[in-house]
Amino acid sequence: MSIKITMLGTGAALLDPDRGHSSIAVTIGEKTYLLDCGTDASRQLVKANIDPTTVEAVFLSHLHFDHIADFPVFVIGNWMADRQTAPIVFGPQGTQEFVDHLFEEGAFAVDIKARLQYPQRQNNAIALRPDVRLMAPGLIYEDDSVRVIAGLVDHIPEEISNCFGLRLEAEGRVVAFSGDTAPCDTMLELARDADLLIHEATFPEAAIEFRSKAGIGTYSHTSPRQLGVLAKEAGVKSLVATHFGHWDSTNPIVRKLAAKHMPVAMMGPHLMDEVAADIREAYEGPLRLAHDQMTIHL
Repeated sequence: MSIKITMLGTGAALLDPDRGHSSIAVTIGEKTYLLDCGTDASRQLVKANIDPTTVEAVFLSHLHFDHIADFPVFVIGNWMADRQTAPIVFGPQGTQEFVDHLFEEGAFAVDIKARLQYPQRQNNAIALRPDVRLMAPGLIYEDDSVRVIAGLVDHIPEEISNCFGLRLEAEGRVVAFSGDTAPCDTMLELARDADLLIHEATFPEAAIEFRSKAGIGTYSHTSPRQLGVLAKEAGVKSLVATHFGHWDSTNPIVRKLAAKHMPVAMMGPHLMDEVAADIREAYEGPLRLAHDQMTIHL
């Protein structure tokens, strides 16, 4: 079976008309697996001609809103599309509480109660009741198409929430996904000899010193130079950099919103060349800089 990766959302946490929040569809044969479910993920699935009801499982790397905000849209949209099974969702500690606050007894209770007046909606109410499974390091999921291995990475302080990177093994190939993380040994092992590593490169080198002085969490992400070193050390066959912090935007509102993260004067598409060059200092293999709706075939 072929493996197709569709980059549904490739931006970081700010609002950006050109980049949705983090989400990746991995399609293996007739099945799709969703890595993160950030804002606009469900609409982007449909735009990519992927039926949301074919998603076998959703894997939430961590509970920052830009990685989970579309999950209620995904669930309710699947319900309205006549999905007949409970969606499976994996996530860190806190995922059950997140889900419990959303549906029949939560934020969308009025909407659901109104729609349940119709027999057609009553017949598949199971689709509103996600099967929540908590992640832990090691093998977390396996079916006849894929094995998914999780590992703890370094993003949010562990006393607040765990964050996970993932390794998907299918058809003799490996896709690794970082979630959000600073460089760490776990991600190095998850990415070892991967056919494709999809890894965050949230801020260019030029923004990191500025963020350090502003105190906005500089060390919770991976710089392009660090990513190049990691990809080389892991021996990955190809690399996709993603989760860009909007520094390539020319939109005046995005630039205003990003001003606390980097000097606005440095922002623009030209930074893409700098990021690629910084990754290339160490990594010589095939490299792509992600954009929404980018597709990759393995």
